[in-house]
Amino acid sequence: MIFSSTLLEKAVNEFAKLPGIGKKTALRLVLHLIKQDEKEVSHFSETIAEMRNQIKFCKRCHNISDKETCNICANPSRKQDIICVVENIRDVIAIESTQQFNGTFHVLGGIISPLDGVGPEQLNIEPLINRVTKEETKEIIFALNPNIQGDTTIYYIGRKLKETPVKITTIARGIAFGGELEYADEMTLAKSISNRIPVEHYISSIN
Repeated sequence: MIFSSTLLEKAVNEFAKLPGIGKKTALRLVLHLIKQDEKEVSHFSETIAEMRNQIKFCKRCHNISDKETCNICANPSRKQDIICVVENIRDVIAIESTQQFNGTFHVLGGIISPLDGVGPEQLNIEPLINRVTKEETKEIIFALNPNIQGDTTIYYIGRKLKETPVKITTIARGIAFGGELEYADEMTLAKSISNRIPVEHYISSIN
């Protein structure tokens, strides 16, 4: 692309850094902003800056929050002794959208993937183990993407919790192997949660 303005080019390049945004889409977004009132554009940029500067991560579950403790963990009507373990914040949003889960969450921040250089120590696994021990958790539901990395993570955490009395389950295989939770329709995801199975049965079925 050849630009008549350095300012325009810089703005397009910044938008193009966003995931899923190519140069053409970035140009369309920037040109849209140029057409907007200056106050609207200022509000847009201030909102993004405020979000980045003030956003927090829940000290208990590592979900995104406005406060030290997220709204889900702070909600007394939620089942605090049930933890749904997910890979990332997008999965929390996907499961919450089903309105079928009334427990709490724990965001790992990824899954074990040696080929990508991601080991257990780089994830929020130890905080999960400590949380289960201290809070006397009754059940952990693994809602990880059904792929080899997800299965490896389930197996690893399952072994770490082997000596605890906590019940360990995983969502049913309503999600196709190799699929991702955030792209599953709400009905399929809801059924996968309600029809969850014990982890030992799940692991034996894939071995």
